[in-house]
Amino acid sequence: MNRLAIEQDAALLAPPGALTRWFGQGRVGLFSLSRATLAQRHALPASRWVRVLDAMVHYTDEGPADGETLVLIHGFGASLHTWQGIVPALAQRYRVLRLDLAPFGLTGPLRDARGRIETMDVHRYRDFIDAFLAAVNVRRASIIGNSLGGLIGWDLAVRRPDAVDKLVLIDAAGFQMRLPIYIDLFRHAPVRWSAPWMLPEFIIRAATRDVYGDASRVPESTFRRYVDFFYAEGSREAVGKMVPRLDFAQLDTHLLGSVRAPTLVLWGERDRWIPPAHAQAFTERIPGAQLRRYAGLGHVPMEEDPQRVAADLLPFLAAQ
Repeated sequence: MNRLAIEQDAALLAPPGALTRWFGQGRVGLFSLSRATLAQRHALPASRWVRVLDAMVHYTDEGPADGETLVLIHGFGASLHTWQGIVPALAQRYRVLRLDLAPFGLTGPLRDARGRIETMDVHRYRDFIDAFLAAVNVRRASIIGNSLGGLIGWDLAVRRPDAVDKLVLIDAAGFQMRLPIYIDLFRHAPVRWSAPWMLPEFIIRAATRDVYGDASRVPESTFRRYVDFFYAEGSREAVGKMVPRLDFAQLDTHLLGSVRAPTLVLWGERDRWIPPAHAQAFTERIPGAQLRRYAGLGHVPMEEDPQRVAADLLPFLAAQ
């Protein structure tokens, strides 16, 4: 590693007081972290990589190889680590696959033949999830998706009903809504222009607190992970390209009525990112869907209180 890379990493690891002295306002994201550095910090014992659409996609494959397959899909700005607390309970019986969606986590952005970062939208995520499932030889699985991952999950159940055994939507996206303020920032050209070389850490920390119902539940290691992944090479530019294309008005949610998979809708009642009223909307549109609400939990209930979510997930998955 060259001297500049070492100095960059040292700046990101330095205590807040030192950074305040250096930059005047704490960590501001002047540098990006390489994928190699991120892998050293955040790869898991079960981490694997597979080529998907000319990108190396980070995923894990845990539990009995002959168990029923579950695919866990995280939301915007998150990574497969968001499922960490719930995997041990699931992996006792099921084969559990989780992946880092592009442009997040250790996967990072997709790039075209000239090396330019691709813009992710619903259509490109369809290509991405279909290609990933093919790459890991999964023809049929139960899909568990949170937020953006929930949108990808129910869209898959609509497009390819034979590929989805059961469907779990956790604070899922899909109905028309205003974007959360911390995402909507990237709709503004000055933010998109400046974010790749300057994005203060306090914004990322504030967004992380905002997805929890109780911000006191967020450990420092979780803050550090979210910050690191936003400071990953190419990630901020990719987010700036992606956010203006997040147009939920283009989604035909009436197609939810065609979902054949048994469906469980889980929702944190203190979700500040997607209105809790959308939980009832999903339940009414999807035939036979069940709904569980969590008082006190926010947008990522499976990360905030995994035991509570597992208590509802396991009976649903086990039911015939």
